Amino acid sequence: MTSLALLYLKAGLTGFARHGDVLPSAPLTADVTVDRAHLAAYNEVCGFRVGENLPVTYPHVLGFPLQLRLMTDRAFPFALPGLVHVENRVTQSCALTATDPLALAVHAENLRPHDRGTQFDVVTTAAVDGEVVWTGTSTYLKRGGGAGSGAGDHTAPPRPTGVWRVPADIGRRYAAVSGDRNPIHLHPLAAKAFGFPRAIAHGMWTKARCLAAFEGRLPDACTVEVRFKAPVLLPATVDFSTDGGHFALHHPKSGKPHLTGAFPHSA
Repeated sequence: MTSLALLYLKAGLTGFARHGDVLPSAPLTADVTVDRAHLAAYNEVCGFRVGENLPVTYPHVLGFPLQLRLMTDRAFPFALPGLVHVENRVTQSCALTATDPLALAVHAENLRPHDRGTQFDVVTTAAVDGEVVWTGTSTYLKRGGGAGSGAGDHTAPPRPTGVWRVPADIGRRYAAVSGDRNPIHLHPLAAKAFGFPRAIAHGMWTKARCLAAFEGRLPDACTVEVRFKAPVLLPATVDFSTDGGHFALHHPKSGKPHLTGAFPHSA
């Protein structure tokens, strides 16, 4: 695949020329096999135990090069810089292992209005022997043009079941295993150029870190959905809470949510 670094360079150089309101219809595909060293590195960064089974979030990383190619293609209507990852939903029908050869496909769909702009979904599927066994849907927000206020969540936070220290380098460490080298995650100065006071953690790292807390208790067939509420500024201390099929990360002082999640369908 084309170097991810070159794709980010392309995104920065051509973003000003993006326009339109039609998502490309053709999917991008690739056949992949799991590199065990890469899987082990991902598990270590996200807090999973090292083993043969793939964490439910791991196929997202395998599909990331295709996602990036899709969103940096000349036909894609929105510039990659400035897009906000607001939701992610993953469904798998069975456990996946490091020995499973995966056929990946990525496409964009469901362009729709949002009260702060425009939303769309990037859908990644993984198939084994011709059967789709994993689907990940990432919802992105293109800000601007909406009529809503974008009011936040002001409900009282639940009592934390854990307090996590998030190190300053987690953005760079996760970028090394995920390929997501968006500058807002890598260095404070780069993050400031996009309006953040410090570098921020990847949303998909926060989701994976939360799911690592359920390791051994999450069914092989399940759906896990999250909403990314507010960035985690690095370094950070966050409150983790869980109640049945729900979980969340909150700021320990303000009580504002960073992430809320649920297991709406588990077998």
